[in-house]
Amino acid sequence: MSSETHISASAGLGDYLDGYLPDDEVLVAARGRADDFGLSPLSPAGGASLRFLAAALRARAVVEIGTGAGVSGLYLLRGMAEDGVLTSIDIEPEYHRAARKTFLDAGFPAGRTRLIMGRALDVLPRLTSGGYDLVFIDATRAEYPSYYEHGVHLLRPGGVIAFHNVLAGGWLGDPSRRDAETLAMREVARAIREDERLVPALLPVGGGLLVASAS
Repeated sequence: MSSETHISASAGLGDYLDGYLPDDEVLVAARGRADDFGLSPLSPAGGASLRFLAAALRARAVVEIGTGAGVSGLYLLRGMAEDGVLTSIDIEPEYHRAARKTFLDAGFPAGRTRLIMGRALDVLPRLTSGGYDLVFIDATRAEYPSYYEHGVHLLRPGGVIAFHNVLAGGWLGDPSRRDAETLAMREVARAIREDERLVPALLPVGGGLLVASAS
């Protein structure tokens, strides 16, 4: 198979995965707001994977680092238990306003979410250690290794930590790439693979979803 054919087949598979569970009107609108902010939210396939994880865990307590316009938060809420609470952290107040609209448009009452404005590395140490079913990270990629350290401590036994976009645009395996973001992705991928407390997997959906369950 030629490289051009392989690329075409990969693109076709990606389109099929994203179209398998297409966005509804609320998600389409949320993606529009994300575009206005210049954000790149979770793909439909990545979102479906995140919703599946929340449902499989019957998650009642979830932490999200990087609120954005509420796209990933909505996937999480739709998978969580009916009494579950999503804690979402972001430093940008306009993102919180956009996310609130997304959640309310989808029919989730304000009590189902706790939006915390602040720098995640300052907020995470104040959260309850071992008190969360799922930690999802989609924020400053250069800080992923630090989020990993804090996130693992938040997980209950059997809880899951998930990192969005870890394949770094396909550059993760290119040794010539030495920028801060790619180096951080390599570091967190290695750390999770070698962490004896975790059972990891790298899922090729969206930009790459790195997940690990706490033993």
